[in-house]
Amino acid sequence: MISRSQVMPLLVGACPGFADIWKASIAEYGEELVYVVLGDFARYLLHCKKGGQLDELARAGEVIERLHVDGDADVREIATIGILEAIQNVWGNYEADPESFRTFLKPESARWWQSLNDFWEGKVRYVGDGL
Repeated sequence: MISRSQVMPLLVGACPGFADIWKASIAEYGEELVYVVLGDFARYLLHCKKGGQLDELARAGEVIERLHVDGDADVREIATIGILEAIQNVWGNYEADPESFRTFLKPESARWWQSLNDFWEGKVRYVGDGL
């Protein structure tokens, strides 16, 4: 079972280019503000997309799936609210289509991505409703 303390090392392992950004975030915010750091991760993934680093996006998608499938409850929430929602918000705020990241998601993560969309569209009462 993947625990909270393993999330960032797994993300950095999949996306080594994020390591310096992660270290800077830890120096500024400490290790407790994982959701702030995940906003930085979403921006990093957008930078990768714009730079054509699709292999980095694919590896991120693999890790996000592992977090959903093998993570404890806290990690699954981090994967959905911390990572997927950050990607949707950050990419949308930078005028990039967040839906273009969906192609890198595996089945379980794609279900949670859709649940986020359904929540924002008012189709469900909360993220995960009906899953």
